[in-house]
Amino acid sequence: MRSIMIDLDEASTMELVDVAAAVAAELAHRTPPESPAACLDLTRTLAAAVDQQESCLAGLIGVVDAAGEVQRWGLPSTRAWLRSELGLRDQRATERLILARQRHRLPQVAKRWAAGELSQGYAATIAAAATRLDDDDCATAENLLLDMVDQGFSAGTVAAFGKRISEVIAERDDTENPDADTRHGYTRSWLTSTRSLDGGRYLKGWLNAEDAAIFDGTLAALAKPAGAEDQRDLPERTAAALTSVLAGGHAATKVTVICDLDTLTGTDTPARLTDGTPIPAEQARRIALNAGVSPLLLASGNTPLYLGHRVRFATPGQRRVLETLYPTCAVQGCEVPGSLCEIDHVNGWALGQSPTDIDQLALCCGWHNRYKHTNAEHIRISRTTTGRYLYHLHPPPRRRSTITSDPSLWSEAA
Repeated sequence: MRSIMIDLDEASTMELVDVAAAVAAELAHRTPPESPAACLDLTRTLAAAVDQQESCLAGLIGVVDAAGEVQRWGLPSTRAWLRSELGLRDQRATERLILARQRHRLPQVAKRWAAGELSQGYAATIAAAATRLDDDDCATAENLLLDMVDQGFSAGTVAAFGKRISEVIAERDDTENPDADTRHGYTRSWLTSTRSLDGGRYLKGWLNAEDAAIFDGTLAALAKPAGAEDQRDLPERTAAALTSVLAGGHAATKVTVICDLDTLTGTDTPARLTDGTPIPAEQARRIALNAGVSPLLLASGNTPLYLGHRVRFATPGQRRVLETLYPTCAVQGCEVPGSLCEIDHVNGWALGQSPTDIDQLALCCGWHNRYKHTNAEHIRISRTTTGRYLYHLHPPPRRRSTITSDPSLWSEAA
């Protein structure tokens, strides 16, 4: 029988580490209990203990790093020591080193981490955000990010927020001084391409809102399943769509920048994309000239919006206007996307009451379009302040049921 007797208050750090190592070695050889519920509880307890040990490790590594001790052992850096001596992958070694170096700058994090009230994942996320900040902003960031933790945000969400914490602090304190493009909400897109050993390519990048709209407008339709038998997942279909575009086997890009005529002639009136993303006037004038981007004028201009009775079918320009007003079918409650709907003459073109003018058209899915023209008495039409028509369905009155003893009449009676 093996046993460990130790006075925790009197034991040295070395003795406690030896005990922790002995306990860890014993646990590693134990067979997990058969009860899943027991394993769940034990996992929680052990994970919290491991997080506290990580807190201790950060302190130990911090001393080693600050003293440059690893150089005495012939290693160029603490990170190299963590990789070679402890067998850590580069990302894990970097994470532990950041925790060691930022721990003293994050007193609340260090305290809660050591007490088992904060996981190592959250601690590492906040430490990573602190590396880009001065001491004053570091304290502010610590409070902001810990508040997110307390609100139940995931470590991934906190990490994403932490990546732009400098901007958030500046916005909150009204001290930001971004360049002109940043003030306009514009950030340059980027893309890297690396060839693999088998001749393929890895792609990695980020697109700003405008370029993302072009990307979506070009690839979304091409990346749809080819049919019921198409077993490709979305990434495969997207890659195939991109290849089709690069090979020239695609239709023209369908991206719209909505703006007043004054915007294109030099005023500061902002424009927007069809999804509502605001575009500063200067930027709208710039991207309106890009290939694959169509400026859609909401005033007099070279886009014909009012065609009267001379034209039966709406033009592509008019459709772009309608798709800005109708994200879905005009029928209230119908969720068919506007891009998949038909153009409907609100009052019926054949009757001469609804010319092919933009303010007399709406988007309606194929089924409801046919229903509307065969059951006009069951639809009430209203119009919102934005100019969008709403079709309200009024089902026909239920027929009174009749009861008959003749089975041959049951289906007819029903």
